[in-house]
This record gives sequence, structure tokens and C-alpha cells, in this order.
Amino acid sequence: MQELQNKVDADLQKELGEKRESLRKFRFDVSGSKIKNVKEALALRKGIARILTVLRARKIAAHVSPQK
Repeated sequence: MQELQNKVDADLQKELGEKRESLRKFRFDVSGSKIKNVKEALALRKGIARILTVLRARKIAAHVSPQK
């Protein structure tokens, strides 16, 4: 989680897009029975959630900070 907080928003958006694309590809591969490790989807979804959490926290912090 710390490594995500050190990245800039553009890098997080890029990584988010890559993870979402990987998850989409994974779902097609599962339906075609090409995947052996089905726990990979869980790790991808958790990674996406972590990135979205960091981005949302930054957005909230930016919104709250100017009002102080």
C-alpha cells in the first residue's frame, strides 16, 4: 500500500488500466480453460481496489484541505 501512495496519479491511472485489462483477459482465458491459477482474479481485484482507494483518498484530501 505504501508503494501506491508514493506514486503520482498518472502512474496510478496507468496501472489501474493495466490491471483492469489483465482482469478482462483473465476472464476470457478462464472461460476458455486456459488458466490454472484461479486465485489470480482475486489478486487482480484486490489490486484494483487498492489503487481506487488511494485515488479516492487523495481526492477527498484535496477537497478538504482548501477549506481549512
